[in-house]
Amino acid sequence: MRSFRIEVSQSDLDDLHRRIDGTRWPDELPGVGWDRGVPLEYLKELADYWRTGFDWRAAEARLNGFPQFVTEIDGVNVHFLHVRSAVPGALPLILTHGWPGTVAEFVEVIGPLTDPVAHGGDAGDAFHVVIPSIPGYAFSGPTGQVGWDTGRVAGAWKELMRRLGYERYAVQGGDWGMPISLRLGLADPEHVVGVHLNMCVTFPPPDPSAMEGLDEADLARLDYAGRFAQDGMGYMRIQSTRPQTLSYALTDSPVGQLAWIAEKYKEWTDSAVSTDHVLTAVSIYWLTATAGSSAQLSYESGRMTEDVVRTWAGPWPLAMPVAVASFPKDAVRPVRRFAEQILPTLTRWTEFDRGGHFPPWSSPSSSSTTSAPSPGPSPADRPDPLTGPTH
Repeated sequence: MRSFRIEVSQSDLDDLHRRIDGTRWPDELPGVGWDRGVPLEYLKELADYWRTGFDWRAAEARLNGFPQFVTEIDGVNVHFLHVRSAVPGALPLILTHGWPGTVAEFVEVIGPLTDPVAHGGDAGDAFHVVIPSIPGYAFSGPTGQVGWDTGRVAGAWKELMRRLGYERYAVQGGDWGMPISLRLGLADPEHVVGVHLNMCVTFPPPDPSAMEGLDEADLARLDYAGRFAQDGMGYMRIQSTRPQTLSYALTDSPVGQLAWIAEKYKEWTDSAVSTDHVLTAVSIYWLTATAGSSAQLSYESGRMTEDVVRTWAGPWPLAMPVAVASFPKDAVRPVRRFAEQILPTLTRWTEFDRGGHFPPWSSPSSSSTTSAPSPGPSPADRPDPLTGPTH
C-alpha cells in the first residue's frame, strides 16, 4: 500500500475552464421544462458557476484532509480513504458508493462515524471507516480489463479488508454499493458481521397473490418504481449496452458530463444536496476521465436482461443480519414485504422522512419515521445485529 494525495494540475483546471468557455450549446423546445432532460438555462447557470464560482482546490483540500492510499488488487489499482477511530474496540466499516457517486459523498459522515461522542452520539457506535473508489471509478482509475462486475469488486473488498488486518467488520452500500455489499457478505461470511443498505431494490414476486394486502404506501412505492423503470432508466440502458460510445462525449465535453450527472442529483434527491457537492462529484469524474470506465460496471453487472434481476433481486442467503434504510426521494422505494423475501436475515428496516440517493450528503442526520426490527433469525443467530438508523 502507498499513501495517496489528490493533486490536480493547474493545467487540467485551465483546460476545464477553456472547454466550458467554448461550449457549443444546443437549442431547446419551449415550455418542456425537465420532461426531456436538463433545461438549457439551468445548465448554463450551473456551468457558469462551475467555471467562475466553484472552488475545486477547497474540495481537493478537504478530501486530502483524510488519510488516503492506493493498493493493487487483482491487477488494478484500488484507491481508498482509511480513517481509524480513537475509540478502543471500534468496529471496522467499509462503505461503498455507486454511480454517479464518489468517495467524496461520505465526507460528512466520517466524523460522526469515527468520533460519535463529539457529534452527540455514543462511543459504542464508533467505527474505523474504509471508503474505496470502485475499480474504474475516480482515483482508482480505469481497470483496463473486462470482467469487473459487482462480484469481482466484492472480492477485491474482501482482500482489501484482509490486508488492513480487519478480522471482523461491517459493510454498507447504496446503488452499486448495494449488490457489492451483499456479495461481500456472501464472499466473506467468516468476517462480515452485518450488512447495511441505503438502497434496496425489490421486485414483486411472480405470484400475483403477493400483491394482496399491500397498503396505499406500498402501492405508491410500486408505482414510483414503475415510473422509474419506464422513464428514469435511460442512462442505465446506454451505460449497460454502449459504454464506450457514451465515453467519447462525456470525456470530451465537461458540460456533457455535467448534464449527465447533475440530472441524477436533481431527480434522485430532495434538493438538499448543495451545488458544491454536486460539482465536486462532477469534477472528480471529469478530472479523472473516468466517465467511460465507470460505466463499464453497468455493462458488466447490469445489462437489461434477466442478469439485472438476479443481481438486484437475490435471494441472498446471507449468514449475517441485514439492515435497510429507505429514503423518500431515492431512485426507487423498496417494499418491505418483498425485501423480507429476498433478504432472509433482514433485521432492521428504517424509513426516513427526507433524503434521497446520496444520504450522506443530503441528510446525514435525518430522522426516521419508522425504525423497527424485521422478523428473522432469533437473537442467538444474530451475533451482531444492526440496532439503529445511525448504523
